[in-house]
Amino acid sequence: MRHEGMTYEMDGAGTVRLGGYFDHIGTALRDKRKRASFAMYGFGILGNAERKSAEPLAALACGDPELADPMHQRLLHFLADAKWDDQRVRGMAASYALEAMSAREPVTTWIVDDTGFLKQGTHSVGVQRQYTGSAGKIANCQIGVSLTVATATEHLPIDFELYLPQSWTDDASKRREGHIPDEVPFQTKLSLALGMIRRAKQAGVPGDTLLVDSAYGDSNDFRDEVRSLGFDYAVGVHSTTNVLLLRDNDKHRSGPRRLMSVEDLGIWLGPSAYRRITWRGGTKNKLYSRFCLRRVKIAHDDGTDLAKREPLWLLIEWPKGEPRPTKFWLTTLPKRMSKKRLVRNVKERWRTERAYEDLKGELGLDHFEGRSFRGWHHHVSVVLCCYAFVVAERVRAFPPSQGRQEEHRPKQLAA
Repeated sequence: MRHEGMTYEMDGAGTVRLGGYFDHIGTALRDKRKRASFAMYGFGILGNAERKSAEPLAALACGDPELADPMHQRLLHFLADAKWDDQRVRGMAASYALEAMSAREPVTTWIVDDTGFLKQGTHSVGVQRQYTGSAGKIANCQIGVSLTVATATEHLPIDFELYLPQSWTDDASKRREGHIPDEVPFQTKLSLALGMIRRAKQAGVPGDTLLVDSAYGDSNDFRDEVRSLGFDYAVGVHSTTNVLLLRDNDKHRSGPRRLMSVEDLGIWLGPSAYRRITWRGGTKNKLYSRFCLRRVKIAHDDGTDLAKREPLWLLIEWPKGEPRPTKFWLTTLPKRMSKKRLVRNVKERWRTERAYEDLKGELGLDHFEGRSFRGWHHHVSVVLCCYAFVVAERVRAFPPSQGRQEEHRPKQLAA
């Protein structure tokens, strides 16, 4: 493993811990064959194979070409057909890593995001041409919605759900092809995200602030639900979102007494209202931009009296050289929080993209070649378990001071 620019080789003690960890997770599987298949697949995910799918991992595990095909079939059965509880397995893995993370620093933040799984054909469950931020365009892909929890220096993805477009849920033949259970309906990405949030909240996962981009943050119902669950939030919103600037927040001049889009408000405030803030440290990776913070109330047509709505902070980013503001967030984070701290909290989402890169590039998150709904979730569960083990090892191997000083250097996760 590599952590923050430092090489960490898993020694004999680490191998013993990994074996004990897989045994612990295996208690959720009960059946000996399932436990053995889980461990075999997990060791393969953490290994150095270039492709982390069932066939190459089976060949790597058995070493005998004559046994490779039976082993391959065994792993395919474990993934696509065997019944075991993804939520219980993922919960045990999350608890293992969270214990190590919380011993070093508090878990404060939850992040909801989604990522694309690019595909060539049309038969993988949930695949269609749709927009994915991973490619930055419309592509033939599956979309997975994730829930990640974070400390100041670590990100831990704890849950994933496959988004099923209506082209799959409303088509009986596609449901059969993808082995989609009858009880699984069409759900929006917002609904999938809220389901994961509720599960994690019920399980007692620590954290009190939720971060999402505008695909989720633009939803009034989503924000309201997050607040009802006891979270503060910092959510991206589109430039057309209408707000009312609160007068007592603008000391330089009276604010407009009409609703304005956040973009128009950002322009109206003018460049002099923005201050440079560095939100990511380090000598080579320093990132900064210009930000403005104002107190507002959001305006949306739901019948609620504007006067009774919760005041929010509107954070606007206007990078130097850009003709107009580029990004906008609404947040309930406390008024006493410094602007620099607030900006850094909002920008924590960037590390989720890095986690996706590690999950895909090092642990084969997007290497699953099966086509079934259950198989996709089983594969993802094993990958999440492996990532949780790596995070726990990383946290225990490096002291807090090292983690804080080097938190933004690249990580290589393969054990």
